[in-house]
Amino acid sequence: MTTTAPIVVIGGGLAAAKAIETLRDEGFDGAITLIGDETERPYERPALSKDYLQRKSTSDDLYVHSEDWYDDHDVDTRFGDAAVSIDREQRTVTLASGDKVPYEQLLLTTGSRPNTLRIPGADLPGVFSLRRMSDSDQIRAAFVEAKKVVIIGAGWIGLETAAAAHAAGLDVTVLEYAALPLQRVLGDELAQYFADLHRKNGVDLRTSVSVTELVGTVGRVTAVRVGDEEIPADMVIVGVGISPNSELAGEAGLAVDNGVTVDERLRTSDPTIFAAGDVANARNTALDANIRVEHWDNAIRQGRLAGRSMLGEAVAYDWQPYFYTDQYDLGMEYVGHASAGDDVVIRGDKDSGEFIAFWLRVGVLKAGMNVNVWDVNDDIRALLGKTIDPARLADPEIPLTELG
Repeated sequence: MTTTAPIVVIGGGLAAAKAIETLRDEGFDGAITLIGDETERPYERPALSKDYLQRKSTSDDLYVHSEDWYDDHDVDTRFGDAAVSIDREQRTVTLASGDKVPYEQLLLTTGSRPNTLRIPGADLPGVFSLRRMSDSDQIRAAFVEAKKVVIIGAGWIGLETAAAAHAAGLDVTVLEYAALPLQRVLGDELAQYFADLHRKNGVDLRTSVSVTELVGTVGRVTAVRVGDEEIPADMVIVGVGISPNSELAGEAGLAVDNGVTVDERLRTSDPTIFAAGDVANARNTALDANIRVEHWDNAIRQGRLAGRSMLGEAVAYDWQPYFYTDQYDLGMEYVGHASAGDDVVIRGDKDSGEFIAFWLRVGVLKAGMNVNVWDVNDDIRALLGKTIDPARLADPEIPLTELG
């Protein structure tokens, strides 16, 4: 496509990088400006709580593109200069520096931010959250000096950082408000499996508890208060979920509801503005529902979709969500969109550490999770939405490819 109409992308993460890559791959040769509040060029985040946090990889392994890629592809980068407002009438973006950047089409990939605790001591030194490369750098540096870490929240970030802290030799305590970790996502049976995994690895996992205060001096956090007990801590990691960075869109008058509301082509309520990644509450045609997905695979796919959609291609958000985790010797992939109340079918022996879990709703397969069983995720994806006999799902002698 040959055009001079400028495209502006706000948010310097994975979705932004994949959108720009797609625009250039599809032949768009007009001006592209990439605006990000971080000084880093776009990088991938999953390793921040996994290999990078455990010093198994370096920052060079995180970046989506090489340092010269953006210059080579004629992308004007404004890193470290955040977008502060959007003028839809004039079609300009104002930056923190005061610069105004014109656009004909605008893509919002502003991502999300960690939720914070609103309790005394939450701002003490030694209290960390994990979202950016700099956060992971600070946490892994703190691992060197600390002996005891308390992690508040037993979601994916909380459990992955617990595994990393354990690998670093720290005494690890995890505090979770719910009765089980990941209960809302996986349901009771599989949530219990992850609870047992961490306890078997020496983590003091406490559930159904509420943190009321972080205790310390001006210089450092020293303990976490739960009821009448103070749990000693040299450092605290807070992992209590994330919220979409949709304020910029809302202030510009775009439709916002748990993120920026977009259709199946990732178009906002303004036809010149699109949104992708963590911030997008998008219409998924495979699920016939609006969902907001906070995972790596979605950022890649929606970034590519946004690039093609901005070029006028007839594309749609039509795939099932996917995510993965690595904790201790467990590697897992999950595809689909289940609810905690769905029926669970297990193929294999959970005690062996190698099995597949399926979630069924009224006999229809909604999601599947392969644990230390590899090269099957595409086969599971192909079965989603089909009515399958639970006995056949559970039978490891029947190949997955014969279940559909």
